[in-house]
Amino acid sequence: MDWNRVEGAWKQFRGKVREKWAELTDDDLARMDGKREQFEGILQQRYGAGRDRIREDVDAWLKTLN
Repeated sequence: MDWNRVEGAWKQFRGKVREKWAELTDDDLARMDGKREQFEGILQQRYGAGRDRIREDVDAWLKTLN
């Protein structure tokens, strides 16, 4: 799946995001509003991981949605 589908249906994907990244708050999800760069930035803050690691995790998660 590509990020454009996630962004277009963000409200439906919020639950799946919370299943994967439980430390995210409702405020975090609202701030992201489906934007990948914001999503990855907030994940970096919450989980203390580097940019490359977060991108790999998000890409792997997207593959599970197919």
